[in-house]
Amino acid sequence: QVQLVESGGGLVQPGGSLRLSCAASRSIISVNSMGWYRQAPGKQRELVATITSGGNRNYASSVKGRFTISRDNGKNTVYLQMSGLKHKDTAGNYCNAKHLFYCSASGCYEAECWGQGTQVIVSS
Repeated sequence: QVQLVESGGGLVQPGGSLRLSCAASRSIISVNSMGWYRQAPGKQRELVATITSGGNRNYASSVKGRFTISRDNGKNTVYLQMSGLKHKDTAGNYCNAKHLFYCSASGCYEAECWGQGTQVIVSS
């Protein structure tokens, strides 16, 4: 019943821009923190950016000044606007939701959820 769906990945040239979106299912009643992580081939998954329900933002030093994270609390949706893309930004990008609260017929629960990922390729 709980699902995160990412979109917006693709192939771009160096210096180009992309906007990633992550939409959570309607069954979610609140999410304390949402964000983006990425993983390049042969490397560990790393933090890109996060945003809390109160609007506090955190960025990796490698993307600060180039990427902007935003959130629509009413729609439980998070966005990542990426500009000035570099070859090193090539990676699978995964949406994450921490301290996610949802209710179903059996009760209410807290969980951490991950999306399936969307690929970003920066190449000339």
